[in-house]
Amino acid sequence: MRISGKGLVDRSQPVTFTFDGVPVKGFVGDTVASALLAKGQVLMGRSFKYHRPRGVLTAGSEEPNALITVGKGAAQVPNVRATQQEIYDGLVCRSQNAWPSLSFDVMAVNDLAAPFLGAGFYYKTFMWPKSFWEWVYEPVIRKAAGLGALSGKSNTQTYDKAFAFCDLLVVGAGPSGLMAAWAAAQSGVEVIVADEDALPGGRLNAETEAVGHEAGHVWAAQLAEKLRQMDNVRIMPRTTVTGVYDGNVYGALERLDAQAPSGAPVECFWRITARQAVLAAGALERPIAFQNNDRPGIMMASAVRAFLNRWGVCPGKHVTVFGNNDDAHRTARDLAAAGVHIAALIDSREGVTVEGVDFPVYTGAQVCNASGRSALESITVRTAFGEEAIQTDCLAISGGWNPTVHLTCHMNGRPTWNADVQSFVPTPGAVPDLIPAGACNGEFSTAACLEDGLRAAKEALKVLGKRVATIEVPKADDAAYALEPLWAVAGKGRAWLDFQNDVTVKDVKQAAVENFQSVEHMKRYTTQGMATDQGKSSNMGALAILADATGRAIPETGTTTYRPPFVPVSIAAIGAGAQGVGFAPQRFATSHKQSVAMGAPMIEAGMWYRPSYFPKPHESTWRHSCDREIGYVRQAVGICDVSTLGKIDIQGPDAAKLLDFVYSNTFSTLKVGKVRYGLMLREDGHVMDDGTCARLGDRHYLMTTTTAAAGQVMRHLEFVCQVLHPEWQVAFTSVTEHWAQYAVAGPRARELLNDILDQPIDNETWPFMSCGAVGVQGVKGRLFRISFSGEQGYEVAVPARYGASLFDLLVKKADALGGGAYGMEALNVLRIEKGFITHAEIHGRVTAFDIGMARMVSAKKDCIGQTMAARPGLVEDTRAQLVGLKPAESGKLTAGAHLYDADAEPTRVNHQGYVTSVGYSPSMGCDIGLGFVKGGPARMGEVIRLVDALRKIETAVEICSPVFVDPEGERLRG
Repeated sequence: MRISGKGLVDRSQPVTFTFDGVPVKGFVGDTVASALLAKGQVLMGRSFKYHRPRGVLTAGSEEPNALITVGKGAAQVPNVRATQQEIYDGLVCRSQNAWPSLSFDVMAVNDLAAPFLGAGFYYKTFMWPKSFWEWVYEPVIRKAAGLGALSGKSNTQTYDKAFAFCDLLVVGAGPSGLMAAWAAAQSGVEVIVADEDALPGGRLNAETEAVGHEAGHVWAAQLAEKLRQMDNVRIMPRTTVTGVYDGNVYGALERLDAQAPSGAPVECFWRITARQAVLAAGALERPIAFQNNDRPGIMMASAVRAFLNRWGVCPGKHVTVFGNNDDAHRTARDLAAAGVHIAALIDSREGVTVEGVDFPVYTGAQVCNASGRSALESITVRTAFGEEAIQTDCLAISGGWNPTVHLTCHMNGRPTWNADVQSFVPTPGAVPDLIPAGACNGEFSTAACLEDGLRAAKEALKVLGKRVATIEVPKADDAAYALEPLWAVAGKGRAWLDFQNDVTVKDVKQAAVENFQSVEHMKRYTTQGMATDQGKSSNMGALAILADATGRAIPETGTTTYRPPFVPVSIAAIGAGAQGVGFAPQRFATSHKQSVAMGAPMIEAGMWYRPSYFPKPHESTWRHSCDREIGYVRQAVGICDVSTLGKIDIQGPDAAKLLDFVYSNTFSTLKVGKVRYGLMLREDGHVMDDGTCARLGDRHYLMTTTTAAAGQVMRHLEFVCQVLHPEWQVAFTSVTEHWAQYAVAGPRARELLNDILDQPIDNETWPFMSCGAVGVQGVKGRLFRISFSGEQGYEVAVPARYGASLFDLLVKKADALGGGAYGMEALNVLRIEKGFITHAEIHGRVTAFDIGMARMVSAKKDCIGQTMAARPGLVEDTRAQLVGLKPAESGKLTAGAHLYDADAEPTRVNHQGYVTSVGYSPSMGCDIGLGFVKGGPARMGEVIRLVDALRKIETAVEICSPVFVDPEGERLRG
């Protein structure tokens, strides 16, 4: 029900939304939970296993019960917390995990089978008959599992990702966080304040206490507004910091305006890098377990207070408060002051005095049972004089507070037990440069939180080398935190710990009996803390029960491992931009637009899109285009964009050491201005990649890799320099996108280049395998005398911004000389004619010996893979080795086909090899190919049998040299 004069919602702006198809009214500032409670609806969900009725338990992101599905169709989002979902006109939401309806759920029959579905039941049942598991048990279990569901359709909503950098990140905008941010901002540092709530202020928005001369929520709003007006401060509401990672990086999920225009992002995932951070994440109230403590209407005392003071809603007409600490009294007083009937205040501690109240007070008493099914109707109170029933429709419980230590444990840290607050607190230094403050640090009064926030800011500013501005801390409540531990009330029946996963006190005790006494084992055996709330409300209670059952203290029992994310994060937000075509990144060369304009079909190669061929109007098939382009290169001059090859710039005193170590051959002897072909091995001795490396200066090299392996090679170099040889003084970076590079190949290649270079070249001054700086129409560039076609060839490179212009110029010059552009199809045939390998050959299962390059593994130095490549099994003559293949008379060759002796049956035991690459060679007038044949080099001229069972092709082929054109190499050196 609504309480007149209470709350921070805007009652001048009514809002209508639907829940389970029924219109519900609320106000701007309401959440789905507060609006439903105002309507009088306490039933909002069903539990996971037993489908028991569930109502709101908390008022924030820790909510385990009130999970709803928001939206409809492809955009529906399951498992949204009703306590966080702000309402707006047109919002559509519904309950979940119930059929056919929330009020009548057929699956609630599971509750009758509870004696058979206790902790670990799935380890002990469904064992017989064995065949039933796949066809009966598993399908039924999978059908029943889960809470909310996705639509199964492609979501067209937009998600975003962003990066931010600051001197100080403040996690939480409660009193500690605001105080820390204000102190830091006054010192001039760059500050980001991230808070999961829509309103800054934290618990101050849920309390009636004053800060300074203002109400707490007013003080928070005013200070937040001052911070917003500062150029060095960014306040990020609705932003939950979800994890801490290496390098002072924090992940954060920002929930954006649900009413934003169509196409605007609904969520944004931030990567925030902060030099220092203050964790002011507050604390979470914990429940007390007793029989039937899961009835809708039983809530945390702090949540009842929050709904009253922030949203102007009371969850019941006759409220009872039960706790083991003084904070519970505050809830009873606030409710009474608002005119709500208090059925009773029950304090489990003996000798507690509660003065100035006009409602019944029970001390040394405990709630031992609750009655009602879909809503709370009454409770049973156990006192020294016996048990009595109290009629009540809302029970506010408080078992104390747990500091929110989660982020301090995300880098394998463990919290420290604090007996004064009967909970775990952050261990100092658990996360480098992260300073806990306020309630998450075990300081529970507002005054203490303000002081601790200022203290944390001073620590951070000292590290940042900044002077601390003089800040006056306002006066605030400084009541001591007093409690007497009470984790569970003794009695019969089921007392619930994990409300979402239906874990009871009995389940935890049973786990201990069955020797699952490690807290991690207990968690997995009972599923305690494994629900979407990750046990934020239940973990401490479960630890205490386990400790008691095993005869240990709570700190000895320890905690489970806290892992990111702190709250559920949608995969769409983490992978923002990866929907649709963005699922796999598309990389375009600078010549992409011209290639498309020339009609070239684009094919994917290592995420790059490259032209397959350039058709002419009179050509009816791709083969016609391919043959023509091969002719350009063999007879005139061809132009091919090779910018996609990986380019890694390597510099430093130990650059040569690095290259000698990662390449099988030697590069320290390479002269400046020269290029050398290199082979790179994996640690197991197999070939990883090949390419060229140019020496541009004494300590400066440029490595090229294949297009597909560029990322792999970069990671390989990082591993070597960070793990194997961190002492080497060498730096490297990928410059693939920095340079546009074009192959100019053919007998007239030099003639074309001399028409565009600022200084002409000749064979004497620029011999094969040379490199150096050149001027290209006044632009500083690079020229490499290398060839992947077997013809006289060069690769000319210019900064990427000139790439499109240079491609146009080269193609026009080539046209004038009887040549033109060529694509991947022609490139493939050209390299097969020369026996040059690609990843079709070096596919991860071949060695240098297999491809005929065993001599490139130098015996004069060490290199990665050298020892493993020399294992006897990898250097035997009977291994499949690289050869050329051509039809013995006529016929078709296909890549992927298998090879057998001419008279052998095509079976596994008769297998002699396989074909890796095939193309029609205009130079040879037939199909040619490369492949691997057992003992291949010793079988030249032998005719064997090619069998492609998939395409039903059989051809007699002759084993020949893999070099079909110009075996002496005269053309490329001419």
